[in-house]
Amino acid sequence: MEAKQYSLNDVVEMKKQHPCGTNEWKVIRLGADIRIKCEGCGHSVMIPRREFEKKMKKILRQAEEV
Repeated sequence: MEAKQYSLNDVVEMKKQHPCGTNEWKVIRLGADIRIKCEGCGHSVMIPRREFEKKMKKILRQAEEV
């Protein structure tokens, strides 16, 4: 299985839906832990990288290069 390539400010889809009703999350911090922010309600969560990679379904929108 190939590793999914994600970067800062990408919008990703997670396997489980957030209680607010959306499953779109924006990656706002990368490192050993990854912080993601819900696009629906703005709630942010920090989870370990391994858990994030397991729960991420796909990348919806790539961050725009400036």
